[in-house]
Amino acid sequence: MSATAAYRVSHLDALEAESIFVMREVVAELERPVLLFSGGKDSIVMLKLAEKAFAPARIPFPVMHVDTGHNFPEVLDYRDGRVAELSLQLVVASVQEAIDAGLVRESADGMRNRIQTPVLLAAIEKYRFDALFGGARRDEEKARAKERVFSFRDDFGQWDPKNQRPELWSLYNGRHHPGESIRIFPLSNWTELDIWHYIARERIPLPSIYYAHDREVIERDGMLYAVNEFIRPRGGETPFTARVRYRTVGDASCTAAVRSDADTVELVIDEVAATRITERGATRGDDRVSEAAMEDRKREGYF
Repeated sequence: MSATAAYRVSHLDALEAESIFVMREVVAELERPVLLFSGGKDSIVMLKLAEKAFAPARIPFPVMHVDTGHNFPEVLDYRDGRVAELSLQLVVASVQEAIDAGLVRESADGMRNRIQTPVLLAAIEKYRFDALFGGARRDEEKARAKERVFSFRDDFGQWDPKNQRPELWSLYNGRHHPGESIRIFPLSNWTELDIWHYIARERIPLPSIYYAHDREVIERDGMLYAVNEFIRPRGGETPFTARVRYRTVGDASCTAAVRSDADTVELVIDEVAATRITERGATRGDDRVSEAAMEDRKREGYF
């Protein structure tokens, strides 16, 4: 057998190579990219890919967290530790500061995901970012599946699913006018299971809440929400302790946990392989507002 015939590229190697290629294309084509980094598993993998893409040099762009102010402490600790480890510039776009300044108004239900959008758009304008790396994957949600790797946004930050540029042969068009921007999704072709296999292969540490632990929760709308300063029991709701983990992390006021005994990456992989519902569908209360909740937010400028 020839050396050429014996050569094989694994599924994860192919995904990694594609994502690294996308990141290098962005740095070559656009002037002021930034990586959206929340401390969630997808942004953690994306940051690892950026490390590999530009090694041995430092990552040549800052990271930004659109901070709702409703955070899980474990995730914030991880974010700050990783930023310090890589000597990155961290830009924090604060929803709480926007509320205090009157830029946005908090909704009656306390969820802040929707009001992240004007805060994000204000940060893009302030720092003149023209490319934003996001950790979205097409298997997360129906609206995500409509988006290309390079997602064009107009000068109002808005997304039009009918105005997407072709990406034949992985040729990406980053041309834009001043004020316009491109959202970049290097993980578009990854699945949740791919993410966990990559975390296992690369031995990437994660915030502890991604693994099974005991937590005080309440059941609301069929989901388990942690009892904390942002989620308090309502009439008829009784807190109880359950063995849970988080499949995704975000605003603590609308992100639920799932029952789980998976306390290692191998057990999480087994669990994810068997599930038939996406992590957003299983744990994000804000996506249950309507069938088109995510698409509506994306049209307004959400990442």
